Amino acid sequence: MLKTSLNRGIRVSLMIVTLGVISALHTNSRAQEAPPIFGDVTISRKFSPDPLVVRGMSGGSIAASQVAGRIETPTGPCNGFVDETPDHTIKLNSNFEYLKLQVQSPQDTTIIVKGPGGTWCNDDVNGKNPGISGEWLPGNYQVWVGSYNKDKYFPYKLEITEVR
Repeated sequence: MLKTSLNRGIRVSLMIVTLGVISALHTNSRAQEAPPIFGDVTISRKFSPDPLVVRGMSGGSIAASQVAGRIETPTGPCNGFVDETPDHTIKLNSNFEYLKLQVQSPQDTTIIVKGPGGTWCNDDVNGKNPGISGEWLPGNYQVWVGSYNKDKYFPYKLEITEVR
């Protein structure tokens, strides 16, 4: 457990440094609030803003298939490596006829989602970025964003949207 806490601390530190460098290189004349790092989300239908964005650092040392409990799901393979603990928790207060989680990262990432009704994985739905979409039941969902290679950590944005 201590190793997981240290990995999370290292990932948060890397994210803060990365974001500081990006901010220094790209200034914006109007103030904008940055999405949270490893943020948890609670939403209902017709949430705003849409897309809702949270950030993090992908990766870990545990095989995604081990966390998912399988090597493949109907939404895709359980590839890559993640931390033991989820990166985000998403609480859905209502049923969503359509909801999409899409990872945006400059590197090859993967995703695992565990929640009501099961576990879903994906790799490379949009280039090297994973995503999962469809109907979602109300409840709590744990989300892991992994890196394709073990112990490689990359910044990402997780976009949550009702737009098809």
